[in-house]
Amino acid sequence: MSTKRFDWIWFGAGALGAAALGGLFAPGAWFAALHKPSWNPPGWLFGPVWTVLYVMIAIAGTLAWRAPTIRKRATTWWVAQMVLNAAWTPMFFGLRQLWPAVVVIAAVWFCIIGFIVTTRREQPRAAQLFGPYLAWVSFASALNISIAMMN
Repeated sequence: MSTKRFDWIWFGAGALGAAALGGLFAPGAWFAALHKPSWNPPGWLFGPVWTVLYVMIAIAGTLAWRAPTIRKRATTWWVAQMVLNAAWTPMFFGLRQLWPAVVVIAAVWFCIIGFIVTTRREQPRAAQLFGPYLAWVSFASALNISIAMMN
């Protein structure tokens, strides 16, 4: 197996692990009963959006890993955002802690920015792949804050 293929496996496994953990915490009746803003997207949208984003996140991590001068910093940001990303769903849906989930998602957002800033010059494709992720997490942050405020 080539080294490049092995890189894809590690970053793909990391993204898949976060996705799988999130899948253990379905929104359910508790979430359905919460007050939500009018701009809350339909539930069916989240699965396809996150699937595409996790693929992009894995590709971006792999590309950053292959850039020796930024490898350590970029991978640190990548792992940090992935761990925090994986923590948000259990915090929000599992523990039902809306405000602590805001703190977690804010930390995810910060780590995404850190990854983009770290990779933008040497590995711009990795930074670009994180652009839609940043946009979605920005939207999700506003949604999390709105739901927390309304409940």
